[in-house]
Amino acid sequence: MRVFVLNKNRQPLDPCKPARARILLSAGKAKVYRRYPFTIILTEEIKNPVTHEHQLKIDPGAKTTGLAIIQGQRVIWGAELTHRGFQIRDNLTSRRQLRRSRRSRKTRYRKPRFSNRTRPKGWLAPSLTSRVQNILTWVKKLIRFCPVTGISQELVRFDTQKLQNPEISGIEYQQGTLYGYELREYLLEKWNRKCAYCGATGTQLEIEHIKPKSRGGSNRVSNLTIACHSCNQAKSNQDIELFLSKKPSLLKRILRQAKRPLADAASVNITRWKLYHVLKSIGLPVEVGSGGLTKFNRCRQSLPKAHWLDAANVGKVETLIIEVTLPLLITAKGHGTRQLCRTNKYGFPIRHCSRIKFHKGFQTGDIVHAVVTKGKKVGTYVGRVATRKSGSFNISTKLGLVQGISHKYCQFIHRKDGYAYGI
Repeated sequence: MRVFVLNKNRQPLDPCKPARARILLSAGKAKVYRRYPFTIILTEEIKNPVTHEHQLKIDPGAKTTGLAIIQGQRVIWGAELTHRGFQIRDNLTSRRQLRRSRRSRKTRYRKPRFSNRTRPKGWLAPSLTSRVQNILTWVKKLIRFCPVTGISQELVRFDTQKLQNPEISGIEYQQGTLYGYELREYLLEKWNRKCAYCGATGTQLEIEHIKPKSRGGSNRVSNLTIACHSCNQAKSNQDIELFLSKKPSLLKRILRQAKRPLADAASVNITRWKLYHVLKSIGLPVEVGSGGLTKFNRCRQSLPKAHWLDAANVGKVETLIIEVTLPLLITAKGHGTRQLCRTNKYGFPIRHCSRIKFHKGFQTGDIVHAVVTKGKKVGTYVGRVATRKSGSFNISTKLGLVQGISHKYCQFIHRKDGYAYGI
């Protein structure tokens, strides 16, 4: 994967190969400007530099978005951006449940709020907005480091009814899944009028959520099944994988019979035009391509399935020369929280959070390199740091969390920007 190069006045130049970057750094003609993505800046100004056209290609996804930069027919840079939309959704659900419990306490000082909440035109849920903003952030960042002249976006639309019933056609689109049925009768017919877990018949059957609502499950028909009272109580709010951990064949049958959830497809459908208009506002020409064309381009060249390779094949593609061996793995982590205290699972405060974000020159989220030379934790650790006032930090590495590392052993690699990185 090539290295981004900036002129002395921070203008983007053509990315160079890693060997060329090492020569410039060892000769003192360049310095490291940024570690992620790796960027060098020249120490001497180049007059009238010649740059080539680069195309930034994007394959938006619900959980992971592929990014690729193309120079001519060469894929010179690739990355996979993992979103935190579902984590945001779960946090909002938890907050909503805690607020709902507080409303039942009959607090007289809270004024009623009913019709004074309006949403602006084009409003998106925070979990969806984060996906769009993550992509926009990285598009603007790459434009600063590379002379990008155009953007390609996969503008795909999923037919969610076709995903559930491949044979649907005509008026069936208007009738819907429950046409001619009540919900209960539909589920009884679908699950053969017997308990999905124990197969009991001749007893009262109850509607049961395969993925519990307390864990983010929905009321879609694809997430509902029929169970007897004893099985429903025994499962409670457990995940079905945990409840049927000792019965893998039954678990496989139930998941196969139930429809797959369509949350991923729905999130891509909702955000596709919002992302398109946001990219247009940057000022660069935006090319769009369908998901079918992307898959055709990738399969025609016998390339493996990967998000960054899908991004490289968005739009019009003849033949690609892949220079990237390992893409940059980017994970959205957010910028922390403004909670003044942490709560237990019931919503009661249990510990205080300091308002001071910086400790010993570091802040939580910085990527550091620590070489511990003595004590019980001798070794080298690289990862995101969680700071404490005492100076004893925690470092999240690839192998797990390492606690109690003194700030004296830590050196900066990358300042906090809301993302974690890997190869």
